[in-house]
Amino acid sequence: MLINAEKIPNIPWEDRPKDSSAPVWRYSLNPVIGRNPTAKLARVFNSALVPYKKGFIGVFRAEDHTGIPHLYLGESSDGIHIKLNDEQIHFVDEQGKEAKSNYQYDPRLIKLEDSYYIVWCDDFFGPALAIARTDDFKTFVKLGHPFLPFNRNGVLFPRKINGEYVILSRPSDSGHTAFGDIFLSKSPDLIHWGECEHVMEKGWEWWDTIKIGGGCNPIETDEGWLLFFHGVTGSCNGFIYSFSVALLDKDDPSKVKMRCMDYLLTPEMDYETRGFVPNVVFPTSALVDKESGKIAIYYGAADTCTGLCFTTVDILMKYLKVHKR
Repeated sequence: MLINAEKIPNIPWEDRPKDSSAPVWRYSLNPVIGRNPTAKLARVFNSALVPYKKGFIGVFRAEDHTGIPHLYLGESSDGIHIKLNDEQIHFVDEQGKEAKSNYQYDPRLIKLEDSYYIVWCDDFFGPALAIARTDDFKTFVKLGHPFLPFNRNGVLFPRKINGEYVILSRPSDSGHTAFGDIFLSKSPDLIHWGECEHVMEKGWEWWDTIKIGGGCNPIETDEGWLLFFHGVTGSCNGFIYSFSVALLDKDDPSKVKMRCMDYLLTPEMDYETRGFVPNVVFPTSALVDKESGKIAIYYGAADTCTGLCFTTVDILMKYLKVHKR
């Protein structure tokens, strides 16, 4: 299968256990970022990495001992051992003036054309998406807020489609209520957004009855765009976050070609079931190697630490075709 992605010869990787047929398998030494990874930072999760120079760089959701989430840089030579910067990322507007907000969380990071873009949930009179651009991971220019509050889970496509930038998002209200489908919007310039279309609805299976949201940036194949997405269900003890995959049409990604009935990963390990918010696996980043089709997925675990799991494009597509609905 053809994959439109970078060559990543040093992609973090661990083979699937020989006694397993699971479509996605966890890194055996998870979590890759545990509790209190630095003297300042207490929890790091729901973060994103990209290949950069000879290694990897990332934007991380981290909470210090105030409990307030902000975005921080981190670097790694192997995608597993990550050195975090204790200083928050400082955003400026297009005039170079400081662009402040009281909190930032759940970033996605993507290389688009010749720049890198961060999409995150920002403080804008309530949770709202924000977009920023960087060329060197030193200066971060905030482009503003593409939508009014309340909106979360902004996922940019890695290239223009039919001459326009495309983003997925999950409009909602101010709380964790039973409201949340995935929508698509288009832009000529990453500033003005419109032409909104509905993509996927919640509630196909029991594991995603309450809401869904885009996870990692879509992966382009010759059969369409692979999209990891999370789904939320309720139990007598609260919410449970799992994730799965869908295939969107290559030329019109508002159309869903296939959607997996099953979750690919659900909270099972101690670091996923126990933590600040128990029973959460939340994918936000996927590295994809063009040559091998290997995929390394970073996910937040229990809103406390960062996990890593693996699959390949071929394994994923075979599983999706059998378990589609």
